[in-house]
Amino acid sequence: MPHATLTALMQLSRAHVYLTYPFVLSWSLLEAMSCAAPIIGSNTAPVREVITHGENGLLVDFFDTEALTASLSYALRHPEAMQPLRQQARQTVIDRFDLHTQCLPQQLALVASLLASTA
Repeated sequence: MPHATLTALMQLSRAHVYLTYPFVLSWSLLEAMSCAAPIIGSNTAPVREVITHGENGLLVDFFDTEALTASLSYALRHPEAMQPLRQQARQTVIDRFDLHTQCLPQQLALVASLLASTA
């Protein structure tokens, strides 16, 4: 699927389920958040690094299929209630992971500090 199509799909989505256990956080979660997709994620360490339950997404226990079903049903039935979470998910990515204002400056600062420490 072309990236533009994937982005458009995530922007229209009523729920983006992201389950991971115990792996690292994937780019796909940040991508979905940047598209303001409503996130339902596993309540696992890597997901909790970026999702706060009830603020920018919903978290469920990885092994609790009933909680996943209930959260997914809620998101599908109440898109208006998910709107603030969608907006905050996007804002989280902008505030913490934007290439030009966050990631690249932090990486350049790290390289500069390493170079300074070896001089």
